[in-house]
Amino acid sequence: MKKYNYPIVKTLLDTDAYKLHMQQAVFFCYKNVNVVAEFICRGANFLGIYSHILLDQINMMASLSLSHEEYLYMNSFPFFKKEYLYWLKNFRYNITQVEVNNYYGQLHIRITGPWHEVILWEVPILSLISEIFHKNHYPDITPNIAVDYLNLKLKKFFNYTKNLDLSRLKIIDFGTRRRFSYDVQYSIIKSLKKRFPFLVGSSNYHISRILKLSPVGTQAHEWFQAHQQISSNLKYSQSLALKIWLCQYNRHLGIALTDCITMDAFLRDFDLSLSKSYQGIRHDSGDPIQWAEKALKHYQHLGIDPSTKTLLFSDNLNFKKIITLYKKFNKRINVIFGIGTKLTCDIPNVKPLNIVIKLVKCNGKPVAKISDSPGKTFCLDKEFMKSLFKAFNLPLKNIK
Repeated sequence: MKKYNYPIVKTLLDTDAYKLHMQQAVFFCYKNVNVVAEFICRGANFLGIYSHILLDQINMMASLSLSHEEYLYMNSFPFFKKEYLYWLKNFRYNITQVEVNNYYGQLHIRITGPWHEVILWEVPILSLISEIFHKNHYPDITPNIAVDYLNLKLKKFFNYTKNLDLSRLKIIDFGTRRRFSYDVQYSIIKSLKKRFPFLVGSSNYHISRILKLSPVGTQAHEWFQAHQQISSNLKYSQSLALKIWLCQYNRHLGIALTDCITMDAFLRDFDLSLSKSYQGIRHDSGDPIQWAEKALKHYQHLGIDPSTKTLLFSDNLNFKKIITLYKKFNKRINVIFGIGTKLTCDIPNVKPLNIVIKLVKCNGKPVAKISDSPGKTFCLDKEFMKSLFKAFNLPLKNIK
């Protein structure tokens, strides 16, 4: 088994942008909110054997801090407030918040503490698990092999699209959480930036900084999940989450995630005021074509010109799917594509992990995600799930 005597995660900014964006909102709005998050492996992998290596890496993260150069970089963005950045500069990971155990080969991780601190654990822990696993299972894979395969895919892409107008195509790297390794992600994005004019950004703040790309991301499911217990009325929890985000960011970071309680329930809450205020919405589960058609119909019904709005697709994309969706929708609405695992862990004979870390409790009470893809729905408390279905007028027969 491969041993490490050095930290894999070397900077606080080696994380997804939406984590820092959510953290600032939580810092100002919900400093006294406590949460619990848990690791879920959706595949049949026995990852528990790596628990001791993972613990060693988590312990090394206690020394991470924002450098002065990184602080100045973050300060260059108009949506970050000085009070938050000053706090972030002094932030240190609290390793006592993370429990890691090996139960008969299964990896169990539980993270507990104040939400504004716990929020930063998810992405580095997932990327650590992914890198540790892949380096042990595929020790001969190098960044050059990954880049060579990328070049083959790009050659096919350019051949396939040579007669297509790609002037409106925009693609973002969303591949940090389940990358093969940091070195592979960095090499892929560096190569992509040179050869692929449609790359407009990365969700990774560190890679964005060193490669001079735009960091991209707004909020994740946990933003909406936590509001299920923050709101005094479950029925209005999603609306509250959307409104608090606007209060925090106003004209910035205006893409809303739609599938924490299904797209249909989201659109019922996404009224005229919210639809006008947000730049657009993000797809993360369910059929992307059906989702986009619902979005277009929603904007048109409200009298909003779809050409003024944006659809961001981010569920299990590859270059072929991107072109299919681009051809279908680019003339009807602005489209952006966030490609993750199929970019940073797409290597011949390598099977990526299907792993997530999800919020399971907020202030000691259960929270849930009701996805447009049944396999992604998650809640530890069936009674709370029933309450959520009733509050959002969803068919109870769909509860499993």
